[in-house]
Amino acid sequence: MSRTVQGPVFATELGEAGPRICFLHGLFGQGKNWTTIAKALADRARPLLVDLPDHGRSAWTGEFSYSGMAAGVADLLAREGSGEPYVVVGHSMGGKVAMMLALDHPELVDRLCVVDVSPVEYPSLRDFGRYVEGMRSLDLDHLPDRATADRELVPYVQNATIRSFLLQNLRRNLDGAADGGAPRWQWQMNLQLLGDHLNELGGWPLASAARKVDPYEGPVIWVAGENSNYVRPDFASTMRSLFPRTQLVTIKGASHWVHADRPEVFLATLRRFAGL
Repeated sequence: MSRTVQGPVFATELGEAGPRICFLHGLFGQGKNWTTIAKALADRARPLLVDLPDHGRSAWTGEFSYSGMAAGVADLLAREGSGEPYVVVGHSMGGKVAMMLALDHPELVDRLCVVDVSPVEYPSLRDFGRYVEGMRSLDLDHLPDRATADRELVPYVQNATIRSFLLQNLRRNLDGAADGGAPRWQWQMNLQLLGDHLNELGGWPLASAARKVDPYEGPVIWVAGENSNYVRPDFASTMRSLFPRTQLVTIKGASHWVHADRPEVFLATLRRFAGL
């Protein structure tokens, strides 16, 4: 059983009983990226698959900030959870949103799972910049089909799996067709805003001394991919200063997309952490 949650932040809830678990996706993703993991938990939990602001079916905004994203998710969880806190799981960009959510709204977070990202500034998102360049190069007004889009992205995105991931955001706008016009392709996520703010996406709002927060005192599992460099030993002190009850788990054979590369291992890790 599933139901959709409409509003500025769109979500899909699975399951009927058990602990509430909120899943937050990475840049250019959607809540449905967590479907395999969520379905495996839905017999004993209530997973909530969130489309973060400016992604999927959630509303577009006029500015990017991790604190703003976290505030939008907080409103959703406060409304849907009826006062019950969530296990919050966030990957990459979603991991940074999850960390800000726990720091700004600890009453909503029972425990936290941060997947292959750290509370630090990453100086370069070069790969994502190339992805943005490729997506912006597509002539959506004259694009005949998705297969053509895939071919035209190859010079910018050689990995077929990543191209497929990006192209899940390409949708037909049928509004014009209803009036006799031709359907037009469009990006479902706010490509203009996100592409213009890659520096902020690579940043971390607490990197400067301008803002201070109390540490999040709940249990935290910090999941790293063995073949990724988003979690490094020199980031550990920063992580533990904000999340003192952190346990680091590195999953062998996994890249940055840990839950996609090793879903069974990730699922077993999450089950143990969440008591499922």
